[in-house]
Amino acid sequence: MKIDGIAYRSVWIDTEDGWSLRVFDQTRLPWATEILRLTTRDEVARAIATMQVRGAPLIGAVAAYGLALALRADSSTEALERDAEILARTRPTAVNLRWAIERMLTRLRNTAPPERVAAAYLEAGLICDEDVAQNEAIGRHGLELIEQAAAGRATPGRTARASRTTRPDRVNVLTHCNAGWIATVDWGTALAPIYMAHDRGLDVHVWVDETRPRNQGAALTAWELGRHGVPHTVIPDNAGGHLMQHGEVDLVIVGTDRVTRSGDVANKIGTYLKALAAADNNVPFWVALPSTTIDWRMRDGLREIEIEQRDPGEVTRMTGRTDDGSITTVQITPDHSEAANPAFDVTPARLVTGLITERGRCDANEAGLASLFPERA
Repeated sequence: MKIDGIAYRSVWIDTEDGWSLRVFDQTRLPWATEILRLTTRDEVARAIATMQVRGAPLIGAVAAYGLALALRADSSTEALERDAEILARTRPTAVNLRWAIERMLTRLRNTAPPERVAAAYLEAGLICDEDVAQNEAIGRHGLELIEQAAAGRATPGRTARASRTTRPDRVNVLTHCNAGWIATVDWGTALAPIYMAHDRGLDVHVWVDETRPRNQGAALTAWELGRHGVPHTVIPDNAGGHLMQHGEVDLVIVGTDRVTRSGDVANKIGTYLKALAAADNNVPFWVALPSTTIDWRMRDGLREIEIEQRDPGEVTRMTGRTDDGSITTVQITPDHSEAANPAFDVTPARLVTGLITERGRCDANEAGLASLFPERA
């Protein structure tokens, strides 16, 4: 994708600077576009834990490169296992992180220590390239849904709900959190179909949930869409159901950090409420994901998926830009009020219309996933 006409991936290697790792500091967006230089395992682990890099596919790719950086300091088998576990523990919910580390270990355990650094960089690069290809394929399969919605809106005699106030032929997509190219290596998951629809000239508009408490929608999704020229509107998290009731949402597309083999979906906190509202208003609710996000070991998302509990300070404080242009953080709650901060929730498969993967679309259940991935089922 492009920023001001310049093509970027979300992670890349600077071979002229000691094979260091470069990523965007997502905590500085949308106010500043700053690039981090990461050179050690600890720097990578800190960047993941503090959400300077975030998004399930991206943190897997960054962690893979983090292991390559660690091997530059010590390529012994003992260090390999230790460093891999440290990186894998940085965030618990997104399955891509553990998947990427396990793939790196499979490649490196049978490689002689002197050859491990080169092999690690090569394998991490393959993980990145495969992620780009998967997300592009997800975009193509999801594009068909937007095209179908656009065709339905253009059908002669079709009438939208009387209360609809937006352009009658425009396709309105609602998304929650950020599942765009900044959350992957390129393209994104939930946003990939939207980018392709926009680039093909379809009249598509995005309702962007702000996504409290870290505001990934308001800060990152809106920034991405704006830089690409996609029409969008930032809305409060609690406005989605109201818009659905009034016919202002044609479909919902979200990303995910983990999907069980039965189709349960773990995504940013608040996703479950959007799925409930969509079901009540007969709005299709789709989840876009690469196969690396499927956890074939789990069947019951509510019981088995570990939900990350983050710092309550993310709830009690908020960062923004003041009128004079300075960036500041302010407290928004009373001094002695406690806060809870579960980072994700689980949407049961029964509320999911379907899954969009690199191999196509399927029902959100074990049979549906098995139809696309028989070798895993």
